[in-house]
Amino acid sequence: MLKKFRIGFSLTLFVLINLFFLDFTGFLSLGFHQLGSIQFVPALLALNIDVLVVLLVLSFVFGRVYCSFICPMGVYQDVVAWLSKKFTKKKKYTFSKAKTILRWSVLGATVISFVFGFNFLVGLLDPYGAYGRIVTHIFRPAYMAGNNLLEYIFSHFDNYTFYKVGIYGLGVLSTLIALATLAGIGLLAWRNGRTYCNTLCPVGTLLGFISRYSIFRVQFDDDKCNSCGLCTMRCKASCINSKEKKVDYSRCVTCFNCVEACNRDAMHYTFRKPARQKTGTPANGTVDESKRRFLSATVVTAVAATSLMAQKAKNITGRTEIKRKLPIVPPGGINVENLQDKCVSCHLCVSKCPSHVIKPAFTEYGLGGMMQPRLYFDHGFCNYDCTVCSDVCPSKALQPLTTEQKHQTQLGQVQFIKHNCIVYTDETNCGACSEHCPTQAVHMVPYKGALTIPETDVSICVGCGGCEYVCPAKPHKAIYVEGLQAHNTIKFKKEKQEEIKINDFGF
Repeated sequence: MLKKFRIGFSLTLFVLINLFFLDFTGFLSLGFHQLGSIQFVPALLALNIDVLVVLLVLSFVFGRVYCSFICPMGVYQDVVAWLSKKFTKKKKYTFSKAKTILRWSVLGATVISFVFGFNFLVGLLDPYGAYGRIVTHIFRPAYMAGNNLLEYIFSHFDNYTFYKVGIYGLGVLSTLIALATLAGIGLLAWRNGRTYCNTLCPVGTLLGFISRYSIFRVQFDDDKCNSCGLCTMRCKASCINSKEKKVDYSRCVTCFNCVEACNRDAMHYTFRKPARQKTGTPANGTVDESKRRFLSATVVTAVAATSLMAQKAKNITGRTEIKRKLPIVPPGGINVENLQDKCVSCHLCVSKCPSHVIKPAFTEYGLGGMMQPRLYFDHGFCNYDCTVCSDVCPSKALQPLTTEQKHQTQLGQVQFIKHNCIVYTDETNCGACSEHCPTQAVHMVPYKGALTIPETDVSICVGCGGCEYVCPAKPHKAIYVEGLQAHNTIKFKKEKQEEIKINDFGF
């Protein structure tokens, strides 16, 4: 019964998370972004104390239920493991010793990376962020291609239920990492079940430490157990030693497979029993000195690594400039530092952006900001009234904005290159940039005879990129948006506000 409940709950949550990432029609309410807000790392970076307390209490009371009920990467591994058993009917898991040093080293490296702003590693190992990239870069294009195929078939029969959508590349690096993650974790799950959760996942290691002291846990009934090993063979976490009748609770993901598999009713999920006294263990409470030395060495190593990274951090002098001096941080990002500190690169904002202007960065933010979102105006511009990206961000790397706040937020500043403008080079009328500017930060002024040429006012530019997107100049645009280190708040005079309302082109 417990296993069936787990499967039903986790699959429901898993399907809803996938559908929200895949949905390009706006059918699902933006309220579904809360499914990302209950994930551990996004909640931690957003300082969502309520969610963190609930998840930690759940782990202390029930064990690693987060890993088996809530985490989409955990469910993905379960699906792959289930499929592998369909192909290998006699597949059996075996008990393996915990790779403690590896697990804590990965967690330590993740924490150190976060402290020093190298969030690339945090986003790379966060299970929710990693799974979000898989859906955004692999599943979603396939889903949209399927939609376009149906549109092609149905339209031939004068049925227009489906409409064609554009499919664009979102960055080579992020796509390759998503493919590697899908294949790597999938392969581990196919062969050994929850290997990723119990060796590489920093969330699994942290919650596993708490789960060692959980109130409810899977336990042996010594009077009924005959050490047949059936529980071990079904344990996808490889944490049950049936010979010694022990369970490694730091790795147990509370999947209840062992409880369902035992045909002697010798496995129960119940209150924690008092620890049995081990033979040869001192009864006077003395501490194992070897463990103390190991912990001391770990702390010293962490401190040394921290000092070394701090020294290296002081030697960083600048960043490589690519096209723009600074990338354009999406609405609600506030500044580059806020984005880098809180973003897990789940790419939900990339997936949900209706204008397709948010893409993963390469090195525009530096090495620590790889895969984090930036604005790029090759396929559209940032809609003047749209706040979707900031509404759905689970980690508050993009703070929620009202429409009015969005109107007053300057994401970047317009730059005009006169020598690239076709009015200058071809002496022909244009004005497309001015027509698409919602605030008239770009406006036309007299040039030669009847010709007019763009003039810019950066003080009222919101950095939406409408001008850059429509500029017909080739191969280089005559107008573009330069990023800012931090977003500005602009205030329009009442006359300008009325002018914007009258000339609002639906941005």
